[in-house]
Amino acid sequence: MVRTLRGAGHDVLYVAEVSASLSDVEVMQLASREGRVLLTADKDFGELVFRRAQAVPGLILVRIDPDRTQLANARLMEAVDQFGEKLIGRYIVVEEGRLRSRPL
Repeated sequence: MVRTLRGAGHDVLYVAEVSASLSDVEVMQLASREGRVLLTADKDFGELVFRRAQAVPGLILVRIDPDRTQLANARLMEAVDQFGEKLIGRYIVVEEGRLRSRPL
């Protein structure tokens, strides 16, 4: 997904490239400091945002089998294209057959 987004011209900070040892809360703090939308396959981030009130500029949760890389990349790009600047302030769930969105 990182290559796909970068290939489309998006500025992507991949945490595993810079500091793989950050906790989930530290990742969210980094995203907030830098004004970045957080992209993850980890449902725990949704819980941190909604149940523990951790702030993040935007959150995209990809719920597609990791073995279906091409589909996940295609659906992610659909979400980015569809929501564009409106990714900020939204929680987007990317699934095989649909995109769900709600305000943060």
